[in-house]
Amino acid sequence: MFAFRLEQLAKQLDAKLHGDGNITITGIASMKSAVSGQITFLSDKKLQNNLSECKASAVVMTEESLKYWQGAALIVKDPYFTYAKLAQYLDTTPAPAKDIAASAVIDSSAQLGSNISIGANAVIESGVILGDNCVIGAGCFVGKDTKIGANTKLWANVTVYHNCIIGDNCLVQSGTVIGADGFGYANDKGNWIKIPQLGRVVIGNNVEIGASTTIDRGALDDTVIGNGVIIDNQCQIAHNDIIGDHTAVAGGVIMAGSLTIGRHCLIGGASVINGHMEICDQVTVTGMGMVMRPITEPGVYSSGIPLQENKVWRKTAALVLHIDEMNKRLKELEKKLLNVST
Repeated sequence: MFAFRLEQLAKQLDAKLHGDGNITITGIASMKSAVSGQITFLSDKKLQNNLSECKASAVVMTEESLKYWQGAALIVKDPYFTYAKLAQYLDTTPAPAKDIAASAVIDSSAQLGSNISIGANAVIESGVILGDNCVIGAGCFVGKDTKIGANTKLWANVTVYHNCIIGDNCLVQSGTVIGADGFGYANDKGNWIKIPQLGRVVIGNNVEIGASTTIDRGALDDTVIGNGVIIDNQCQIAHNDIIGDHTAVAGGVIMAGSLTIGRHCLIGGASVINGHMEICDQVTVTGMGMVMRPITEPGVYSSGIPLQENKVWRKTAALVLHIDEMNKRLKELEKKLLNVST
């Protein structure tokens, strides 16, 4: 268990200390569950009145919110951002592996940097290059001639196929598959003929990929994930997709092939995006969005239908089935009105 004086945390987080800096902090928790010895944060002004019931030893907050709190605090401009830094500082998550397990299978031609850790039953094939401080979890497979950069971590049972590139400071959660074949077939009189996928997956630096996500290799050119991209669990990134720097992709998103997504985009959960088109920089697609056409202007785009009571939805669905008929009747009425006015 860690223990830090509040004064230490203030210096580490570049925060203004309010109150007793000698308070010992041994954990971090939500406002509702925090107890003595723990620190919490207030990022939503709507919860300011709840501070009177908070039992934390200290709170990360803005100067404006301080009047609602009688105890010790760390004063910052953005409490949620500071919470993220604080959580990193207090993180006790164990490493995916430590040292090199005796059961790991490592080809003699693989190049291992310094301070490498490889878990039990992991397989490192020929020509693989692992940068300094790489951590490869138990049961991982790293295919031939793949390169993984410094400080990158693969949790247990990640599969990285051949000839892939993963940059520095990346984190890949369990069950993810990088570099599997894209869905490429030609149809010959009803028979599907497989097209070998000859491209790679190239992942930049500081990328995080959630559990059980699949990123397919390119057919001819590469599938490319830019620097600073974050991808949630159970996403499908198809062959030849390009995702621009610092874009965030929420859980369950499906991207068809040969799609280009710009920089600093936000893709909401369970969205489906057609392939062979481009989405420009700084686009937000809200949850369950169905993107069927290119997006050329930054902004927020939505298409999912919010949940309704069943009886209301039934009426809406019935109307939708008659839209074409209603449209024809409306046009006929417009013609009659136009004739009357002329």
